Amino acid sequence: MDLEIQQRVKDLTEKYGAENIVVLLGGAEAEAAGLSAETVTAGDPTYAGPLAGISLGLMVYHVLEDEVRNEFDPEVYDEQCGLMEMVLDVDAIKQEVGSIREQYTQFKD
Repeated sequence: MDLEIQQRVKDLTEKYGAENIVVLLGGAEAEAAGLSAETVTAGDPTYAGPLAGISLGLMVYHVLEDEVRNEFDPEVYDEQCGLMEMVLDVDAIKQEVGSIREQYTQFKD
């Protein structure tokens, strides 16, 4: 997650409160999605960005997770994400983001 996005997440969290923020990821690799999920929950693990050492505990999901998929019109979801589901390691992404969410999210839905 780049530094500009980290700052935007931090600013929005300060403005609206962490309990009112849900982060939706779309990274194509499990490791990258996990790193982004960790950044918005436990803080930037690289200690390079605005969220270094800041544990926001935000609720975080990947767009390919069932909890997210079920919120969309099926036709729209298939049009926008169907190809992703066919070519990505969806199970690895779900496992990685879900694990980070379970460990660090402070706000359960």
